[in-house]
Amino acid sequence: MTTLKSKLQEDLNAAIKERDELRSSTLRLTLAAITKEEVAGKEKRVLSDDEVLKVITKEAKKRREAADAFAQGGRAESAEREKAEGEVLAAYLPKQLGDEELERIVAQAVEEAKAAGAEGPRAMGAVMKIVNPKVAGQAEGGRVAAAVKKLLAG
Repeated sequence: MTTLKSKLQEDLNAAIKERDELRSSTLRLTLAAITKEEVAGKEKRVLSDDEVLKVITKEAKKRREAADAFAQGGRAESAEREKAEGEVLAAYLPKQLGDEELERIVAQAVEEAKAAGAEGPRAMGAVMKIVNPKVAGQAEGGRVAAAVKKLLAG
């Protein structure tokens, strides 16, 4: 078992003992998603910490989107629950990049892409290829794409 998955399991056991319903249900769902990912495909496999991190990131994104949908639908109580679950998962994710730091990394990638001959809006793909490995797990794809578009347009 990977170290991150075993940490999730230990935290789940602690949450159950403390009768923390929010944490225990959130961690149960996340561990179920990890197990589902492990048995997907032709052969069962053990996920690496990076793969477990991707599953946790995906689960956290689901919570954010659900919270937004509930808030727009006028269901504040459900939205609060989803936000709280997202905060539980955020504790297991790497610290997210701030806007200034993200813009700095994107600006550097734009310069690299321009040096390689990429110009205008069509440079988006080239810039994203440079930026994504640098910010993996530290910034959501939508934020990165928006920052790239903004700098390429400007």
